[in-house]
Amino acid sequence: MESLLVLGGTGKTGSRIARRLKTAGLPVRTASRTGGDLPFDLDDPASWPPALDGATAAYLVEPSLSASTDHRARIPRLVAEAVTAGVRRLVLLSAPRAGQDGHPLHAAERAVRDSGVDWTILRPQWFAQNFSEGPWRPGILAGTLALPTGDGRTPFVDAEDIAEVAVAALTEDRHSGRVYDLTGPRAIGFGEAADLIARATGRTIRHIDADPEDFVQRQIAAGAAPDVARLLTGLLTALRNGSGAALSDDVARALGRPPRSFETFVTETAAAGHWN
Repeated sequence: MESLLVLGGTGKTGSRIARRLKTAGLPVRTASRTGGDLPFDLDDPASWPPALDGATAAYLVEPSLSASTDHRARIPRLVAEAVTAGVRRLVLLSAPRAGQDGHPLHAAERAVRDSGVDWTILRPQWFAQNFSEGPWRPGILAGTLALPTGDGRTPFVDAEDIAEVAVAALTEDRHSGRVYDLTGPRAIGFGEAADLIARATGRTIRHIDADPEDFVQRQIAAGAAPDVARLLTGLLTALRNGSGAALSDDVARALGRPPRSFETFVTETAAAGHWN
């Protein structure tokens, strides 16, 4: 039976994509290391054929940014096998600046572009859900969000918008060959983000500008690979210097509506009890 394949189907974007496809009555299956409809491991090519069997469109995610990962042996090889298996549409979750040589996701983007089938690349800015489901939630709950961002601003994008664009790309022809830079409607600082969450939850939350090297060491102590810790710290410190503040209208171009605001995300997330 033909179906839509969602890799990382238990993650921030994959779970939302799968939910939307199921609600629409479309045949979808999720694949992930644990919790998906099918077991799937990018490091185990033997797990790929069952997931690809019968799939006509696939949502692809490369979860590892580590320098120790052979990024040419994972998504590029998977793309080739997917096309051979009959997949005719690929949607890749990528990142800003991944079109540049040296970026960990550059090889994945190149493989998708050169696949010979319909493709769409999504390059979202920082997820709003990092405050509620990801690495910044513990700081929110503790009352101190310590990140090396200074007064830097960025247009946080809601994972719900990313998922809706991905669903459109998986199911509609008009997104083929497009690279979408996905942002929220305005750039805000981490201090303002903390204040908005504080007002919505009744908590006392402050953002402090962490020392970059201290931040690296805290990530390593928490289990991050040193190269990944330095990469993520570099991305955050770049915000302090004005990088990552640019807005894009690609959510509106893809969906015909403006992106969800950070305020809407905060209100709905607080009401759902994610910061309780």
